[in-house]
Amino acid sequence: MATWNLEQTSCHLLICNGGSCKKRGAEDVTQAIRDEIARQEADRHIHTTRTLCNGRCTDACVVIAYPEGVWYRDITPERGREIVRNYLAGQRLDQHAVYTYDGRFVATGNGETGTEK
Repeated sequence: MATWNLEQTSCHLLICNGGSCKKRGAEDVTQAIRDEIARQEADRHIHTTRTLCNGRCTDACVVIAYPEGVWYRDITPERGREIVRNYLAGQRLDQHAVYTYDGRFVATGNGETGTEK
């Protein structure tokens, strides 16, 4: 297992590979994001982690960007590549953001947010 030096990392992408996301192409999304990071030579700046279920199955495929705290929904391989390019340009893929973080998570109105508890 590799140990990554994260000192230059400014973005961490958590890519859901839970059951619902896998059914919607999570492995292809993961590979597309990692390929785009390599193509942009951004390996030192963007780190990825493949996760299990993040509890947003209706939003599959889900990608979460930190430290911004943006939760993206309906991510395809091309949208995953867009997330990387947009991040490097200082932008978000807003039309697919379902939650953003501003001291607490705020629903963006770009999808079903679930039931408040």
